[in-house]
Amino acid sequence: MTALFARKALLPGGWTDNVRLTLDGGRIKTVDSGVDFGDEEALGYLMPGLCNAHSHAFQRALAGHTEQRSPSGRDNFWSWRERMYELAGRVSAEALTAIARQAYCEMLRSGYTSVAEFHYLHRDPTDSDATDTMFEAIATAARDSGIRLTYVPVHYERAGFEDPEPTSRQATFAMSVNEFLRHFERVAPRSSDTLTIGIGAHSLRAVSRESLERIAEVAATGIPMHLHIAEQQREVRQCFTSYGRRPVRWLLENFDVQDNWSLVHATHMDDEEIVALAKSGAVAVLCPSTEANLGDGLFPLHSYLTAGGRIAIGSDSHISINPFEELRWLEYGQRLVSHSRNVASLRESHVGSELFLRVREGGALACGQPAAGIEAGAPADILVLNDDDPMLAGHSDDSRLDALVFSGYPLPVERVMVDGKWCVVDAMHIDRDLARTEFAATLETLGDSL
Repeated sequence: MTALFARKALLPGGWTDNVRLTLDGGRIKTVDSGVDFGDEEALGYLMPGLCNAHSHAFQRALAGHTEQRSPSGRDNFWSWRERMYELAGRVSAEALTAIARQAYCEMLRSGYTSVAEFHYLHRDPTDSDATDTMFEAIATAARDSGIRLTYVPVHYERAGFEDPEPTSRQATFAMSVNEFLRHFERVAPRSSDTLTIGIGAHSLRAVSRESLERIAEVAATGIPMHLHIAEQQREVRQCFTSYGRRPVRWLLENFDVQDNWSLVHATHMDDEEIVALAKSGAVAVLCPSTEANLGDGLFPLHSYLTAGGRIAIGSDSHISINPFEELRWLEYGQRLVSHSRNVASLRESHVGSELFLRVREGGALACGQPAAGIEAGAPADILVLNDDDPMLAGHSDDSRLDALVFSGYPLPVERVMVDGKWCVVDAMHIDRDLARTEFAATLETLGDSL
C-alpha cells in the first residue's frame, strides 16, 4: 500500500488542505484531510486527470504538415482529408505503435490520463495477411506510455450517402460490416482494468443505415458508442438530400441514443437539434483546436449547456495536445461569436472550474469509466501541479482552475499517475527519450506522405 501527501487536493467537495491518500492495487483506498504530515514529503496540488475523448493517434504524424496553401487556393476540410488519407494508406502497425506512443506520452504530460482512440485503420497496408495488428499497435502504445485506453473500433464502408463503394484511398481501411463486427468480437475479450472496448461508426455518410443498426445493437449492451456527426455543412446538406433530415435530427429520430453514445463535433445543429441532443443524455465530444484548424465552425455551446447537455473534449488530429488549451479555445470561440465573456459559467461563477468539471464528467462517460474524482474506490489517476509555479502564484482555491485554463503559459503539471503508477515525473514522461527517438525515425521513413 502506498501513501501520498499533498498540501492541497481537488476533492469532490472542492480544494482541500493537507490531504493524505492511500493507494492499493491501482485505486484510491482512503482519503483523509486536515492531517499532520510529520516528516513525510508533501506533494503540491493534486487533482484528477482528464479523459481525451477523441483521438486519431496516427494523425499526430501530420501535425504542421498541411498548412501550405494549395495551388487552387481553396483549402478546407475536404482538401485536408486527401492529405490525411495519403498518410493513412502508408501507416504500418510498426509505424502506428511509434506514432501513438509519442501522442500518448504527450497526452500524459499535459494532464490527460485516459484516451478514447477512434480507430478505423484496421488493416496494415504493408502486410495484407496480418490480423488485428493495428489494434495491437494501439494497445502496445497505450501500455508502453501508461495511459488508460478506451479502444473504439470504428466502421467505415462507403464514400458517401449516395456512394455505396469507398474511394480508392478509403479502400485501404474500408470493410464490410460483417468483417468489422468479427474484429470487434475478437478484441472485446481483451478488456481489462486499463483497457475498455467500445464500438463506433465513422459517420452517417460513411456507414449505411443497415450497418449502423447492427453496430447500435452491439452498443445497446451499454458499451461506449462513438460517431462523428454534423462536422461539416456539406455533410449536413448531403444528409438532408438523402435522408430528408439534418444529421442529428435523423439520428435521434431513428436510433435510441442514450448516455453511452458520444457524438463527435455535432457542430452544425439547428435549435431543435440542440435541445433534443441535450435531452438524449449523449455526450457531445468537442475538439476545438482541430475544429479551428480544419475550419469546421463553432459548436453552439451556450444553448446546448442551457438545455442540460453533456460535453467532453478531445485532441482529435493532435495539432495540439493540451486539455486546458482545448477548454480555452472552447470558451474563446464562444466569446468571439457572442461578443461577451464568461459564456460557459452556468453552474459555477468561475468558468475554468465549470469547464473542467463538465469535461471530467462527460469524458469519463465517453470513455466508459466512472465519473470519479479523488475519492475512496476511484482509480488512482492523478495529476500533481507544482504549487511554486508562476502560473499559480496569487491564485486562490476559487481561481486556480481559471489559471490553468486561461493563463496560456507552460503547464505546471509536475507528475502524472495512472492506475497507481507514475508515468510523468519532474514534468517529463518516464519514457520520453525512447518515444521521441522512435517517433522521429518513423516520420523519417514516412517521408513524402507527410
